[in-house]
Amino acid sequence: MARESTLSLPTLKLLLVGDSAVGKSSLLLRFTEDQFEPCLDPTIGVDFKVKKMVVGDLPLQLAIWDTAGQERFRTLTPSYYRGAQGVILVYDVTRRETFVGLESWLRELEMYTTKQNVVKMLVGNKIDKPDREVDRKEGLQFARTHSMLFIEASAKMKEGVQGAFEEAVVRILQTPELWDVRREGVEMAEDRMLQEIHGCGSYCPLA
Repeated sequence: MARESTLSLPTLKLLLVGDSAVGKSSLLLRFTEDQFEPCLDPTIGVDFKVKKMVVGDLPLQLAIWDTAGQERFRTLTPSYYRGAQGVILVYDVTRRETFVGLESWLRELEMYTTKQNVVKMLVGNKIDKPDREVDRKEGLQFARTHSMLFIEASAKMKEGVQGAFEEAVVRILQTPELWDVRREGVEMAEDRMLQEIHGCGSYCPLA
Protein backbone atom coordinates (compact mmCIF):
# COMPACT_ATOMS: atom_id res chain seq x y z
CA MET A 1 0.00 0.00 0.00
CA ALA A 2 2.87 2.34 0.75
CA ARG A 3 4.20 1.80 -2.78
CA GLU A 4 0.84 2.74 -4.27
CA SER A 5 0.68 5.85 -2.09
CA THR A 6 4.13 6.89 -3.25
CA LEU A 7 3.24 6.30 -6.89
CA SER A 8 0.20 8.57 -6.60
CA LEU A 9 2.34 11.56 -5.66
CA PRO A 10 3.49 13.98 -8.36
CA THR A 11 7.28 13.70 -8.76
CA LEU A 12 9.74 16.49 -9.48
CA LYS A 13 13.27 15.74 -10.59
CA LEU A 14 16.14 17.81 -9.18
CA LEU A 15 19.80 17.49 -10.06
CA LEU A 16 22.79 18.49 -7.90
CA VAL A 17 25.90 19.47 -9.88
CA GLY A 18 29.22 21.13 -9.14
CA ASP A 19 32.90 20.39 -8.68
CA SER A 20 34.11 17.58 -6.47
CA ALA A 21 34.08 18.13 -2.69
CA VAL A 22 31.88 21.25 -2.73
CA GLY A 23 29.41 19.51 -0.42
CA LYS A 24 26.65 18.31 -2.76
CA SER A 25 26.24 15.00 -0.93
CA SER A 26 26.31 16.76 2.44
CA LEU A 27 23.56 19.14 1.34
CA LEU A 28 21.48 16.20 0.13
CA LEU A 29 22.02 14.20 3.33
CA ARG A 30 21.12 17.19 5.47
CA PHE A 31 17.96 17.90 3.47
CA THR A 32 16.68 14.33 3.22
CA GLU A 33 17.79 12.86 6.56
CA ASP A 34 18.80 15.89 8.67
CA GLN A 35 22.24 14.39 9.18
CA PHE A 36 25.79 15.60 8.63
CA GLU A 37 28.84 13.40 8.09
CA PRO A 38 32.14 15.33 8.11
CA CYS A 39 33.99 12.70 6.04
CA LEU A 40 31.69 11.55 3.27
CA ASP A 41 33.35 9.58 0.48
CA PRO A 42 33.26 11.19 -2.99
CA THR A 43 30.22 10.24 -5.04
CA ILE A 44 31.00 7.57 -7.61
CA GLY A 45 28.77 8.09 -10.64
CA VAL A 46 25.50 9.25 -9.11
CA ASP A 47 23.61 8.95 -5.83
CA PHE A 48 19.83 9.12 -5.61
CA LYS A 49 17.36 9.99 -2.87
CA VAL A 50 13.60 10.55 -2.66
CA LYS A 51 12.14 13.18 -0.35
CA LYS A 52 8.43 13.72 0.29
CA MET A 53 7.25 17.24 1.08
CA VAL A 54 4.15 19.42 1.07
CA VAL A 55 4.08 22.80 -0.65
CA GLY A 56 0.98 24.72 0.34
CA ASP A 57 -1.68 22.03 0.19
CA LEU A 58 0.12 20.00 -2.47
CA PRO A 59 1.89 16.78 -1.39
CA LEU A 60 4.65 15.73 -3.75
CA GLN A 61 7.96 13.94 -3.84
CA LEU A 62 11.37 14.98 -5.04
CA ALA A 63 13.64 12.64 -6.93
CA ILE A 64 17.06 14.16 -6.24
CA TRP A 65 20.11 13.04 -8.22
CA ASP A 66 23.55 13.81 -6.76
CA THR A 67 26.15 13.66 -9.54
CA ALA A 68 29.88 13.11 -9.20
CA GLY A 69 32.05 16.18 -9.63
CA GLN A 70 35.24 14.43 -10.72
CA GLU A 71 36.28 15.10 -14.29
CA ARG A 72 36.45 11.37 -15.14
CA PHE A 73 32.70 11.05 -14.56
CA ARG A 74 31.64 14.14 -16.49
CA THR A 75 30.97 12.21 -19.70
CA LEU A 76 28.70 9.81 -17.79
CA THR A 77 26.26 12.39 -16.43
CA PRO A 78 24.44 13.87 -19.48
CA SER A 79 21.61 11.33 -19.35
CA TYR A 80 20.81 12.42 -15.81
CA TYR A 81 19.88 15.89 -17.02
CA ARG A 82 17.02 14.39 -19.01
CA GLY A 83 13.65 15.42 -17.59
CA ALA A 84 15.08 17.49 -14.73
CA GLN A 85 12.84 20.40 -13.76
CA GLY A 86 15.41 21.93 -11.44
CA VAL A 87 19.21 22.00 -11.21
CA ILE A 88 21.06 23.05 -8.08
CA LEU A 89 24.59 24.23 -8.83
CA VAL A 90 26.90 24.13 -5.81
CA TYR A 91 30.26 25.76 -5.16
CA ASP A 92 32.46 25.98 -2.08
CA VAL A 93 32.83 29.57 -0.83
CA THR A 94 36.31 28.68 0.51
CA ARG A 95 37.62 27.46 -2.89
CA ARG A 96 37.48 30.03 -5.67
CA GLU A 97 38.25 27.46 -8.35
CA THR A 98 34.87 25.81 -7.68
CA PHE A 99 33.18 29.16 -8.29
CA VAL A 100 35.11 29.69 -11.52
CA GLY A 101 34.12 26.17 -12.57
CA LEU A 102 30.43 27.10 -12.55
CA GLU A 103 30.67 28.40 -16.12
CA SER A 104 31.57 24.91 -17.31
CA TRP A 105 28.66 23.36 -15.41
CA LEU A 106 26.26 25.90 -16.90
CA ARG A 107 27.45 25.08 -20.41
CA GLU A 108 26.89 21.41 -19.71
CA LEU A 109 23.44 22.12 -18.30
CA GLU A 110 22.43 24.14 -21.35
CA MET A 111 23.72 21.42 -23.64
CA TYR A 112 21.98 18.45 -22.03
CA THR A 113 18.86 19.68 -20.26
CA THR A 114 15.65 18.67 -22.03
CA LYS A 115 13.22 21.14 -20.47
CA GLN A 116 12.98 24.82 -21.35
CA ASN A 117 13.05 27.24 -18.43
CA VAL A 118 14.56 24.65 -16.11
CA VAL A 119 14.87 26.24 -12.66
CA LYS A 120 18.47 26.92 -11.67
CA MET A 121 19.47 27.46 -8.05
CA LEU A 122 23.00 28.56 -7.13
CA VAL A 123 24.20 27.49 -3.68
CA GLY A 124 27.38 28.79 -2.05
CA ASN A 125 28.15 26.09 0.51
CA LYS A 126 30.42 25.89 3.60
CA ILE A 127 29.77 29.40 4.91
CA ASP A 128 30.56 28.05 8.39
CA LYS A 129 34.26 27.98 7.46
CA PRO A 130 36.39 31.08 8.17
CA ASP A 131 38.66 31.01 5.10
CA ARG A 132 36.18 32.38 2.57
CA GLU A 133 37.46 33.15 -0.94
CA VAL A 134 34.15 34.06 -2.64
CA ASP A 135 32.02 36.71 -1.00
CA ARG A 136 28.25 36.77 -1.10
CA LYS A 137 28.06 39.70 -3.53
CA GLU A 138 30.02 37.75 -6.15
CA GLY A 139 27.69 34.77 -5.86
CA LEU A 140 24.62 36.98 -6.06
CA GLN A 141 25.94 38.82 -9.12
CA PHE A 142 26.75 35.55 -10.89
CA ALA A 143 23.26 34.26 -10.15
CA ARG A 144 21.62 37.42 -11.46
CA THR A 145 23.72 37.35 -14.63
CA HIS A 146 22.58 33.80 -15.38
CA SER A 147 18.96 34.15 -14.18
CA MET A 148 19.45 31.83 -11.23
CA LEU A 149 18.05 31.71 -7.73
CA PHE A 150 20.74 32.16 -5.08
CA ILE A 151 21.36 31.21 -1.49
CA GLU A 152 24.36 30.63 0.74
CA ALA A 153 24.32 27.58 2.95
CA SER A 154 26.10 25.39 5.47
CA ALA A 155 25.27 21.69 5.40
CA LYS A 156 27.15 21.36 8.70
CA MET A 157 25.16 24.06 10.51
CA LYS A 158 21.87 23.41 8.60
CA GLU A 159 21.77 27.04 7.47
CA GLY A 160 20.08 27.67 4.12
CA VAL A 161 19.74 24.00 3.15
CA GLN A 162 15.98 23.62 3.54
CA GLY A 163 15.44 27.00 1.93
CA ALA A 164 17.52 26.12 -1.12
CA PHE A 165 15.47 23.06 -2.01
CA GLU A 166 12.12 24.57 -1.05
CA GLU A 167 12.70 27.74 -3.05
CA ALA A 168 13.68 25.71 -6.11
CA VAL A 169 10.54 23.58 -5.80
CA VAL A 170 8.27 26.59 -5.38
CA ARG A 171 9.75 28.18 -8.50
CA ILE A 172 9.20 24.96 -10.46
CA LEU A 173 5.55 24.92 -9.39
CA GLN A 174 5.26 28.55 -10.51
CA THR A 175 6.58 27.70 -13.99
CA PRO A 176 3.76 26.33 -16.19
CA GLU A 177 6.08 24.79 -18.77
CA LEU A 178 7.64 22.63 -16.05
CA TRP A 179 4.62 21.77 -13.95
CA ASP A 180 1.48 21.77 -16.11
CA VAL A 181 2.19 18.43 -17.75
CA ARG A 182 -0.24 15.65 -18.60
CA ARG A 183 -0.82 13.19 -15.79
CA GLU A 184 0.33 10.29 -17.95
CA GLY A 185 3.65 12.06 -18.43
CA VAL A 186 4.08 12.24 -14.68
CA GLU A 187 3.22 8.56 -14.34
CA MET A 188 5.75 7.61 -17.01
CA ALA A 189 8.44 9.56 -15.17
CA GLU A 190 7.51 7.76 -11.95
CA ASP A 191 7.68 4.38 -13.68
CA ARG A 192 11.14 5.16 -15.03
CA MET A 193 12.30 6.31 -11.62
CA LEU A 194 11.08 3.09 -9.96
CA GLN A 195 12.79 0.98 -12.63
CA GLU A 196 16.05 2.78 -11.95
CA ILE A 197 15.62 2.37 -8.18
CA HIS A 198 14.84 -1.34 -8.50
CA GLY A 199 17.74 -1.79 -10.87
CA CYS A 200 20.47 -0.42 -8.64
CA GLY A 201 19.04 0.32 -5.20
CA SER A 202 19.21 3.82 -3.79
CA TYR A 203 22.80 4.21 -5.02
CA CYS A 204 23.63 3.97 -8.71
CA PRO A 205 27.35 3.61 -9.51
CA LEU A 206 28.28 4.35 -13.11
CA ALA A 207 31.84 3.09 -12.89
